[in-house]
Amino acid sequence: MSATEETLQNVIAVGFDADASAYEALTRLKELDSQGQIRLQTAAIVTRDPDGTIEEKDEVSSNGWSGTAGGGLLGLLIGVIGGPLGVLIGGATGVLLGSLFDLDDIDDSQSVLSEIARSVRVGHTSLLAELGEQSDEVVDAAMARLGGTVLRRSTADVEMELAAAEDAQHQAKKKARKELREARREKRQAEAHAKVEALKAKLHPEPARAGSES
Repeated sequence: MSATEETLQNVIAVGFDADASAYEALTRLKELDSQGQIRLQTAAIVTRDPDGTIEEKDEVSSNGWSGTAGGGLLGLLIGVIGGPLGVLIGGATGVLLGSLFDLDDIDDSQSVLSEIARSVRVGHTSLLAELGEQSDEVVDAAMARLGGTVLRRSTADVEMELAAAEDAQHQAKKKARKELREARREKRQAEAHAKVEALKAKLHPEPARAGSES
């Protein structure tokens, strides 16, 4: 890759019907990197379980092809799009992902993270990668030969939505804690009121009604 040409930093997601194709695609990305045609930072082969969670099958990094994707941007991305119930994505409005993973709901969100999430489908093996490239053609052609279609989004857009997702999750937790505190306070107030009423009844018992005694 020529140092004089602009390198675009992107995150790609590629789905495959066969596991072998995904692993071959990972090998091909490493070859393209060694040839100087792309700059591969991290890559991971993942599958999505029926409950919506994502499992990593293999991963590589630019540090001698060792270590895991979990320590960088790709690890954060995987954590968000395949996290437990309660993880929010989709910018200010947010989309809830988890055990009730719903592709139809995510389709309407128009966010980078939701598009990547939808591309990692149950029953398919997917390749996720963060890389630098001068154009789309090299990677697109290599993946197409293996039966994969590339979904590509800029690293900057992914980072912005990951930050928004973190903020949305933080705000959701704050709201949940506030509602819990209010519920507890209301319960304590109700209990206190009931105790006071009971004390008042003991101090000022109601007089016996006339004719109540036989």
